[in-house]
Amino acid sequence: MQGFESRWKDFPDYILGITKEIWEERQIGPKIRQYYGEDVIVRMPGGISTGSESTVRATVATLNEFPDRILLGEDVIWSGTPQDGMLSSHRIFSTATHRADGAFGTATGRSVATRAIADCYAKDGVITDEWLVRDNGGLVRQIGQDPRTWAAKKVDDGHRAFDPSQNIVGPYKSKGNDNEWGQSLADILTRLMEADFSAVVRQYDRACHLEYAGGVTGHGHTAADAFWLPLRASFPSAKFHIDHQIGLVEPRMPPRAAVRWSLTGQHDGWGAFGEPTSAYIYVMGITHAEFGPYGLKREYTLYDETAVWMQIAAHTG
Repeated sequence: MQGFESRWKDFPDYILGITKEIWEERQIGPKIRQYYGEDVIVRMPGGISTGSESTVRATVATLNEFPDRILLGEDVIWSGTPQDGMLSSHRIFSTATHRADGAFGTATGRSVATRAIADCYAKDGVITDEWLVRDNGGLVRQIGQDPRTWAAKKVDDGHRAFDPSQNIVGPYKSKGNDNEWGQSLADILTRLMEADFSAVVRQYDRACHLEYAGGVTGHGHTAADAFWLPLRASFPSAKFHIDHQIGLVEPRMPPRAAVRWSLTGQHDGWGAFGEPTSAYIYVMGITHAEFGPYGLKREYTLYDETAVWMQIAAHTG
């Protein structure tokens, strides 16, 4: 771990450790300023932010609204070297209570449990590039709101969802690694986006466990088909792109993969987002997978459906 403090035994330990220090130990300002670059770029489906001070403010605001938030690191799938820099795809399961007014509206007192996946580039102990996808659709539903209505209000309040025109090129240039498991997941996702949904039957274990955007938990081929087909049906002409892929084999773990992907194009079909509106849409998604002897055994796919609804609302008024 050249360039990182000696107390971190490896890169996942660093990612899990600094997350705990910032969020649960409340060392928000000092640790963010230590571990995040002064000009760090954070891209989220709901918008883009720059600078460590923006990250401090956003973290404080989230903890004010959800003060008992706990971030449980389910997995860190990573690539790279300390010399060149490393990319972590960190899957987080969060529990919290909506106790104060904030970005998600008037406090409801409701408990929530949601996932997020953060792709972070770090070198010499400092994070300078990040792509963060939170399951805001699942969270909004758990506090009793409708994602489409919530998104429309965000647009009315002047917020704009992220799209490639806003992107800032950061220091991370790699596309991941060429490990076979990352390629396997990329191939599965590509087939699904080419409307070859037989990939589910051919590549997924019949007993697969699935965790999807919207707080959806499913099992088996039918549940996978029910998630992917309506998504593609909403944007049948949109361009699908693999933006980053990692495959990883480690002791005492099944083969795993992390793929960050995107859909760019028009909302020109009936599907997960209702009647076609011709709105120009950008979807940022991240998928984690674990493989077993009978195919894809576990899948976690997140995109922010509220960001999609924001883009539709901005187009339709």
